[in-house]
Amino acid sequence: MESTSLYDLEPGATLAERYRIVGPHRQTGLAAAFEAIDEAETGESQRCEVSLYAHSFFESREQALQFAASWTPWMRVEKNAVLHVREVASLSPTSFLLVTDFPPGKTLRDDLAERKRLEAPEVVEIGRQLLSGLVGVHGHGLVHGDLKPATIYVDRSESVRTIMVDGGVTPGLWSAKQLGEKTALIGTPFYAPIEQFGGDSPNIQSDIYNVATVLFEALTGVLPWGGKSFLEVFQAKLDKTPPSMQRRAPDVDVEPQLEQAIVTGLLADKSQRYATSKEFLDRLDALAV
Repeated sequence: MESTSLYDLEPGATLAERYRIVGPHRQTGLAAAFEAIDEAETGESQRCEVSLYAHSFFESREQALQFAASWTPWMRVEKNAVLHVREVASLSPTSFLLVTDFPPGKTLRDDLAERKRLEAPEVVEIGRQLLSGLVGVHGHGLVHGDLKPATIYVDRSESVRTIMVDGGVTPGLWSAKQLGEKTALIGTPFYAPIEQFGGDSPNIQSDIYNVATVLFEALTGVLPWGGKSFLEVFQAKLDKTPPSMQRRAPDVDVEPQLEQAIVTGLLADKSQRYATSKEFLDRLDALAV
């Protein structure tokens, strides 16, 4: 197939002689994701999600190949909280499909839109699962790069299960476009640490900051910083004092130990945050006992 576009992903179409499109599922930061049936599988494992990165997304064949190659290490990550990457299927020299398991449940963004905020025990459990997943991700030398409620799924069909999706998209783009260590912000300003506003590439510290921001919002129903514009958020994040849950959500009563555990991950000076995802996880584990 010389050229592939979203028009090729209409329901019933089959790509890579294997993946039959069911219909659109969600919009990621950089691509549309579709529900599909893997004709080479049987049973529940047939259901999967495919995201198309078409030739128009890239400036050159080399850039496309580098971006596709950045996904290969993710296939080795086997963690309950990380959506499993099944395959990177080439469709042409400059377009490919990213094939993953189908994410169960709904996004944390949709969950919070309905429930406004979550109770402390559930927030702690969500945090523990996310950080456990990041321990595995970081252990493979990878970085998620853009954790936020829209890239976190929560499945309550049995016990609460949390799954991060779209891992590696932002760092992969950073690398493929050869942006270097510093460039314009790629990510989501409301969840990105202050150093990314200055152009630093996503790293372990930014993943920790993302998780802390998500947990703050899930617990209080509001983001740690006020401001609606890019500039207002940037200015608020310059404050070296950790954001106060009492100030941001006066009607929400949060245990001081839990608040401190979360806001430590939000410090403007990245050297004062948790050094590793395991350190943050251990802090939450202690609160769950």
